[in-house]
Amino acid sequence: MSPAEIGLGLQSDKPAGAYARLARRAEESGFDVLTVFGDLMYQPPIFPLLEMAAATKRVRLGTACLNPYSMAPYEIAGQVAALDLASGGRAYLGLARGTWLGAVGIAQPRPLAALRECAEVVYRLLSGDTAGFIGDVFTLAPGTALRYRVWRPDPPLLVGAWGARGAALAGRIAAEIKVGGSANPAMVPVIRDRLRAGTGPAGRAVEEIGIVLGAVTVVDRDGAAARARARTEVAMYLAVVAGLDPTAGVPADLVTRVTALVDDGQHEAAGRLIPDDVLDLFAFAGDPEHVAERAQALIDAGVRRVEFGTPHGLTDEGGVDLLGTAVLPLLRRDPVTRALATTATTASHEEGTVR
Repeated sequence: MSPAEIGLGLQSDKPAGAYARLARRAEESGFDVLTVFGDLMYQPPIFPLLEMAAATKRVRLGTACLNPYSMAPYEIAGQVAALDLASGGRAYLGLARGTWLGAVGIAQPRPLAALRECAEVVYRLLSGDTAGFIGDVFTLAPGTALRYRVWRPDPPLLVGAWGARGAALAGRIAAEIKVGGSANPAMVPVIRDRLRAGTGPAGRAVEEIGIVLGAVTVVDRDGAAARARARTEVAMYLAVVAGLDPTAGVPADLVTRVTALVDDGQHEAAGRLIPDDVLDLFAFAGDPEHVAERAQALIDAGVRRVEFGTPHGLTDEGGVDLLGTAVLPLLRRDPVTRALATTATTASHEEGTVR
């Protein structure tokens, strides 16, 4: 098995120039993948992705995720084609059903059919297939073709999903599945089992599908400050992810109390209710050693990629720097050296406790 990739997930909320600086720094530090989120009411992710493509030479680049409701498949094909061309074949395409679209009046009927058919149309267009397509959600008239250069007909597809049916779809059509908002190693075998419902009928091996877990990340030398910031971030989506993770066992009354405070605008108070064990299921938070330990647990569980999401640190650029200079080196060490370092750290902590 090839070594796990380490990626950065970025929110599209920065001024021009900031993405290029972060991307260069990330590539120089050794990150493998840069992802831009496609969240509602933020900048369209193609803007930062094209800026980062021009500033880098090696890292893979993509969205996690675009959705087939707010953007037509031919537009999605155009955006991934543009990114692949600009990056010299380093693009991937992330698709998901999308969230919070009701706020802008967009309904989301038949999400699995919409995702499946969207991918079908996109890759027919990229490959130059002009036979046409008639689906339940989308159609492509015979003879319809893109009128510009395409670098590759098949940039890798990532499907964003937690549930059994979404994972089965990923097992049929995708190169990767992303479980967003999770840092829980126990979810890896759950997702792998759910993928099998799609890989089996498609004649694929489940090992072909890369599992990606990504979550809010806050790393700082002041581990307590980092965890306090992460608690506030996690409080805002705990009600969603706690119910999606069948292994987490988050108490219902905790979710209710956190949600009530968030709804009342008391985000920091909501975050203070989240205990350490729950925080570690849904965020990478703390000093570099702790963040690396939690990421390594995912790698040991079999993920293909760990994605460190925003805000990265107490400041975005400071967090990216610390992830690159302090966390990545811990993850890149060989297993023997890592085990020795872990033993030494544990012994040091125990000695400090005795004293």
